[in-house]
Amino acid sequence: MRRIPATIVTGFLGAGKTSLVRHLLATAAGHRLAIIVNEFGELGIDRDVLLGCGDAACTEDDILELANGCLCCTVADDFLPTLSRLIDRAEPPGHIVIETSGLALPKPLVQAFAWPEIRTRMTVDGVVTVIDAAAAAEGRFASDPEAVARQRAADPAIDHDNPLEEVFTDQLACADLVILNKTDLVDPDKLAALRRDIEARLRPGVKLIGAEQGRVAAPVALGLAAAAEDDLAARPSVHELEAEHDHDDFESFVVDVGPVVDLVVFRSRLASVIRDHDVLRVKGFVDVPGRERRQVVQAVGDRVQQHFDRPWLADEPRATRLVVIGKKGLDRAGIAAGLRGMSAALAD
Repeated sequence: MRRIPATIVTGFLGAGKTSLVRHLLATAAGHRLAIIVNEFGELGIDRDVLLGCGDAACTEDDILELANGCLCCTVADDFLPTLSRLIDRAEPPGHIVIETSGLALPKPLVQAFAWPEIRTRMTVDGVVTVIDAAAAAEGRFASDPEAVARQRAADPAIDHDNPLEEVFTDQLACADLVILNKTDLVDPDKLAALRRDIEARLRPGVKLIGAEQGRVAAPVALGLAAAAEDDLAARPSVHELEAEHDHDDFESFVVDVGPVVDLVVFRSRLASVIRDHDVLRVKGFVDVPGRERRQVVQAVGDRVQQHFDRPWLADEPRATRLVVIGKKGLDRAGIAAGLRGMSAALAD
């Protein structure tokens, strides 16, 4: 019996995973894909972005969301039952793409495919890791783990732990294909150096390719035939040394903001709030008076991207809602006041 292939798309916050998945849907060339989207936060954004792409492939039944819980921590409770519902359909999908949250570790998901009830019916076609080239070039998520180990050995009293780096390292270690995204935002010399650094950290045989705006065609990212569930020992995880993995290093919350009139000022002030409060990621939808369509806003650091997708639905309240993600200890009140004050100022 043919086993249904599944591709796990991993990568840090804002790397471009949703853009990649949208492009896979658009270039699947008749292959019926089902998408599982997992988000870290209270407000599901990524599934709505996929459904708003205007493509006939983006159907309600084939794009499933697991929100407010990291898949790598809730495999038995959420992930496996969702897989079972998909493959038990009268017409199961031809390929399943799993978009993890930016904080998820890929290896626990790969391990789930070794479970007896899944193993005979599905296989991990490959783990695709997406990297934000601009962020990585700034050294925010790539450092030398051997140097950290030497520092710890020299002075055990100093805590050199970096949760961002650990997640990044795990995502690279598990990859079958690495997509260096947003290459257009990096100077050619810095990009070449970054490629050399990443390639030195990859397992033998793992390919690194460049991309802009997640534009990688389905035939490139799908069909890797890696059978990753049979290759777990070759995919080390720094978190296997820990008793358990959690996301207490990070937090997220939703801010409701009023209508936004001036999008240029909005973009500038949003970037300012992000810088002032060291926010990692902002994403959400914006209500622009006089515009039929809703606007999608995505921010990685203070780099803000905006585009209009689908029209507001007749029974859908127009609202500006933003998910804010950062390290533990965010000044929630200050961030919310900055965002709401921004909207009030724009409305004056």
